[in-house]
Amino acid sequence: MYPTDRREGWSSGQGLWSDVPASDWNDWHWQLRNRITTLAQLEAKMVLTPEERAGCLFAPGKLALAITPHFFNLIDRDDPDCPVRRQVIPRIEESHVELGESSDPVGEEKTSPVPGIVHRYPDRVLFLVTDRCAAYCRYCTRSRLVSNAQAYDFHPELEAGIAYIAAHPEIRDVLLSGGDPLLLSDAKLDQLLGRLRAIPHLEVIRIGSRIPVFLPQRITPELCEVLKRNGPIWLNIHTNHPRECTQELAAACDRLALAGVPLGNQSVLLRDVNDDSLILRSLVHRLLQMRVRPYYLYACDLIEGSSHLRVPVERGIELIRSLRGHTTGFAVPQFVIDAPQGGGKVPINPNYVEAIRDGQVILRNFEDRVYQYPSGANQPVKTPIPRNLA
Repeated sequence: MYPTDRREGWSSGQGLWSDVPASDWNDWHWQLRNRITTLAQLEAKMVLTPEERAGCLFAPGKLALAITPHFFNLIDRDDPDCPVRRQVIPRIEESHVELGESSDPVGEEKTSPVPGIVHRYPDRVLFLVTDRCAAYCRYCTRSRLVSNAQAYDFHPELEAGIAYIAAHPEIRDVLLSGGDPLLLSDAKLDQLLGRLRAIPHLEVIRIGSRIPVFLPQRITPELCEVLKRNGPIWLNIHTNHPRECTQELAAACDRLALAGVPLGNQSVLLRDVNDDSLILRSLVHRLLQMRVRPYYLYACDLIEGSSHLRVPVERGIELIRSLRGHTTGFAVPQFVIDAPQGGGKVPINPNYVEAIRDGQVILRNFEDRVYQYPSGANQPVKTPIPRNLA
């Protein structure tokens, strides 16, 4: 347990902003206007390490600093190794680029037929609808694009994206991402979802968003009504550590689920954040209490300046093994590597099959006990029952 998984014990409240009227605090526009975005604002609220201060000076040319008041309250300001702190406060290690790292580590640019559309898989596309987020993760795969810190000058071309999807009947599934699609206004999101829903061959609409985690105040009844009206809309949130599972996030997930939005979670495996079996188990247990099913655990992409956050793949496999058999099966996320340069997501699993021989599968379970199961390879062929006797 970390330190408790009982929902009533989760973090909540205004913290450092206790003097702010509740009506302001609960207004997502207020949260955005009062984000911490400068070194001076950050140093007014906490003492930075030398590595963090140097990172903040370097960050404006790589990926902007932005932290919502809600999320900042989750940082342990007295612990330089705080797992929430490591995710959103820049460090000078971001300036170090290792061999193999790239500004486009999963090859989105070469599979983009029109601006904002990534068509990597045969039947589905990624639709980048904004370059803005409520806060910026320091390991962001799209550091080149979001916040415009690198002068990428990305401007979503929604009309071109919709036209491309409509012209390609093989596309049955679209994932809205960015940036964060839930930063769009209710009206703009309603219009976008409505136009996508009107495309006859489009069966599934998904949204990837960290807004419920960074900015749970955004999940208003009005937004939920937009999602319900255009549903079913599948939504994957992004939490990496149990501390992020606040009472406000739980309430936001309740509203979404009651509006008919199926919820999943995507985590990134990060060094000194969630590369621990007890922490990861606590995270997935909290997710289930919020009606959120753990979906993916990503190996950190090879984005430039991320080596200090990456975890050996072998450790990821060990962590999945530590979950299997020690929690319910649907709490275990799929560990994946998004293969460099456009290879797509590749599932990485512990090897539970010791051998297949002599018509038997030799299995090793979560307790390291060995079992045998007939493989079927040497089974006799069954004679079909004649139709008139069936």
